[in-house]
Amino acid sequence: MTERRQYGQLCGLAAALDVIGERWTLLIVRELLIGPARFNELLENLPGMGPNLLSERLRALGMRGVVEHCPVPGDGRGRLYQLTPTGESLRGPVLDLARWGLQFLTADQAEFGVSRASWGFLAVQAMLVGRPVPDVTERYEFRVDAEVFHIEVDDGASTARRGPADDPAITVTSDAATFVQIGSRMLTPFQAVVTGRIKLDGDPDAIVRCIELIGLDV
Repeated sequence: MTERRQYGQLCGLAAALDVIGERWTLLIVRELLIGPARFNELLENLPGMGPNLLSERLRALGMRGVVEHCPVPGDGRGRLYQLTPTGESLRGPVLDLARWGLQFLTADQAEFGVSRASWGFLAVQAMLVGRPVPDVTERYEFRVDAEVFHIEVDDGASTARRGPADDPAITVTSDAATFVQIGSRMLTPFQAVVTGRIKLDGDPDAIVRCIELIGLDV
């Protein structure tokens, strides 16, 4: 592995970039924030990244204590990569950065860029940060391509969770590209509904509360 250059500065940001500032590294972290993954799964979800570079980045993250690997149950030769507690502590900063970056997505990226439904789950987590929570107890379910996740609102807090909701107040059905375009404000939920790109089912008042909770314009 080629020796990496470091900034050599007594600064927390510089030290962080020494660990995660290389190209592709934060996208590997993004994938592992969604959940543990095999090497080939990571490679499939990072189109444009070669296997040698992925191996190098995983090795570097492992040496820094950000990523670890463990056996795959039932597969003696399999290896599953996952974040350590140190790596998991990147969730907040990565979600903040993802929310900040939504404003820079372009129409060309929306039309030709790669999208993945699981990224929608991270997008929802990012959009919830710092948002006022309605004084209700209810759940909003999202079906984005093959992924299902939901937001649970209870006792003044909101949490994004994997899997279907128990008795959801609303159900949102969409494809990944449309979902991200709504999050980046290229489309409003109303425009997506009118054009048939998204389907909203459930209590109309809960729909409004959900839209406001994730900080979107109707």
